[in-house]
Amino acid sequence: MTTLKQYFIATRPWSFPMSLISVSLGTLLAAAHGRIHWGVFAAVAVAIVLTHAAGNVINDYFDSKNKVDQPDSPTARYRPHPIMGGMMSLRTLLLEAVVFLVLAGVIGLALAFLRSPHLFWIIAAGLVLTVFYTAPPIGYKYSALGEVAIFLIWGPLMFEGAYVAQRQQLAREALIASVPFGVLVALVLFANNLRDIDYDKRSGIKTIAILLGHQRSLVLFAGLMLSAYVYVALAVAVRALSPWTLLVFLSLPMAVGLLRSFRRGIPDEADAITAKLDTVFGLLFIAALVVEKLLGT
Repeated sequence: MTTLKQYFIATRPWSFPMSLISVSLGTLLAAAHGRIHWGVFAAVAVAIVLTHAAGNVINDYFDSKNKVDQPDSPTARYRPHPIMGGMMSLRTLLLEAVVFLVLAGVIGLALAFLRSPHLFWIIAAGLVLTVFYTAPPIGYKYSALGEVAIFLIWGPLMFEGAYVAQRQQLAREALIASVPFGVLVALVLFANNLRDIDYDKRSGIKTIAILLGHQRSLVLFAGLMLSAYVYVALAVAVRALSPWTLLVFLSLPMAVGLLRSFRRGIPDEADAITAKLDTVFGLLFIAALVVEKLLGT
């Protein structure tokens, strides 16, 4: 019998901070124009985490069903895998994903009804991108579009969704602010795919890393990572972001160190290391918005 702990592990809870950071940033951007509705914030956060959990579970389900994940896959080596690790059956894993999606959908529909119809379309787009990441008939993760989807989900969709839930309207500032963090979250998948180039080729799927090759992928990876910092600097220069946002540059040495280590060789924990950078960058971004709010600048 599958235990509650195994159900929890199957969701990959260590990845949830990225979702909570996106929701928090969108909410703090909205706080510049009024008070925060904490109950709404909590509902959005729960719905996003449930959707994130469902996405992780669906990913493992279809990767296993499509024979992308096998006992010798890199993924099975560095984290607990619900199928490869024998924690649960494919059917149980799918049932877990369905329960999470239903719960997230109920909360999302309630928010759309109570706060703004804009949320309905944002939620619908998020659910489609989440489910069909690996699910047929699209499965765009297998067609070199995974990074694009991750950027859209953790960038514009989550930022705008959290903002709309508070202010009941879309905002250009949320879209602008979402870009650098969305890029960095997409690089978590890119790092994973860089590590798995040889294995993914054998599995018959396509990724950006496979299409470009190792060396050109490293160049693109480095360029995208550094572009997040250049973007912030330019946005501050044109007053699209507060000068306090430059606090994110405190994470730049960490980014440079990561890139240097990747040049020596892509480690098994490449995606986890990239996620740590995202977390630090995101927390510094949150700190910048909090300081801006407190000082009124």
